[in-house]
Amino acid sequence: MKIIEGGLTMSEVQATTTMEKIVSLAKRRGFIFQSSEIYGGLNSCWDYGPLGVELKNNVKRAWWRKVVQERDDMVGLDASILMHPRVWEASGHVAGFTDPLVDCKVCKQRFRADHIEGDRCPACGGELTEARQFNLMFKTFMGPVEDSAAVVFMRPETAQGIFVNFNNVLTTTRMKLPFGVAQIGKSFRNEITPGNFTFRTREFEQMEIEYFVKPGTDEEIHRQWIEQRFQWYIDLGISKERLRLREHAKDELAHYAKGCYDIEYYFPMGWSELEGIANRTDFDLKRHAEYSGQRLDYFDQESNEHYVPYVIEPSAGADRGTLAFLLDAYHEEPDKDEVRVVLKLHRALAPYKVAILPLSKKEPLVNMAKGIEKELRKYWMVDYDDSKAIGRRYRRQDEIGTPYCVTVDFQSLEDQAVTVRDRDTMEQERVPVAELSKYLWEKLAW
Repeated sequence: MKIIEGGLTMSEVQATTTMEKIVSLAKRRGFIFQSSEIYGGLNSCWDYGPLGVELKNNVKRAWWRKVVQERDDMVGLDASILMHPRVWEASGHVAGFTDPLVDCKVCKQRFRADHIEGDRCPACGGELTEARQFNLMFKTFMGPVEDSAAVVFMRPETAQGIFVNFNNVLTTTRMKLPFGVAQIGKSFRNEITPGNFTFRTREFEQMEIEYFVKPGTDEEIHRQWIEQRFQWYIDLGISKERLRLREHAKDELAHYAKGCYDIEYYFPMGWSELEGIANRTDFDLKRHAEYSGQRLDYFDQESNEHYVPYVIEPSAGADRGTLAFLLDAYHEEPDKDEVRVVLKLHRALAPYKVAILPLSKKEPLVNMAKGIEKELRKYWMVDYDDSKAIGRRYRRQDEIGTPYCVTVDFQSLEDQAVTVRDRDTMEQERVPVAELSKYLWEKLAW
């Protein structure tokens, strides 16, 4: 295991936010709920609440903006979750997408054999069974009869949907190498040991790119994508000290990979993967050409030759990314005799960009505040909060990461101005209502 970028030392991470604090905040403020909670919940499945869905969508939007919208060599795709079973035979998932599973003969818990040390149960010290291979794909049936001919799989990754559409993208977009196809979508893996809140779940969203390049240029382009993807997290507020790059050892590489680097974040459970950037060579296109009987090569007009492109694959988890942004943004600060909790989310990620806070529930103020809210909702997600003292309302907005609070007071009725409070500095500025939208556009631009 080779670490090529620093990151925190063990002595420097003692103050890292605990998962318990994030779980509590997520439930209390409506970020993330246990799936099917009223029935006792379903293990490792989670529902994103009113704030959580906005945060996660903002993570996905920021990713899409960076890798598709701002580039002229990228296009998007949204492939079906259910695919022809031969897809997964060609990709190697049917035969080889397995983890070694062991059971404890005493406490009956299950573990991945490669995640435990020794030959005894890590929970109770009991004897373990022999390891057996466990396929991670979920099976279902298509059609009215449950037989082997009707078996389909819930996709374990989004990548194959891009590979089988390679020719379709070429013919409809006339893209020239190097170019990429991006996709955000659900994937499913029957994990043996899911856990650590939303870090490892059986249903998750991937933000994945397959970038097609001419053989021989793959190593340099692979390096470029590693640098760009690492910087994306920093640009959106992740502490550089809590990020590192880790090169996969040769015995760790997937069967299709020439090389791979993980971007890791220091989660409460330690260094863990946020995103992998792999050089998949020409394995996938060649395999699908073999199994389908269709040509999946590229004609290079400049060199007048046909060849199968190599593929660079940056693959990020939307759920893991959302969790990392939550953890890194969480701050506790002394506030007189209390503790002020602040989510210092990047303005691009904050669920609400602005909160409207009328100082009173009396009609003149409410009418003015509602008018401001209606205008700002044309551009941003806006919260309206008129419950309890203004200080309490500021703290509520701080805790959910709202960058700006707009207070409408009785003076506003006279001077047609409002007070705008900054989440991070707590500084307040008087802004004319007529200039408020322009003021916020400048503040929220990124």
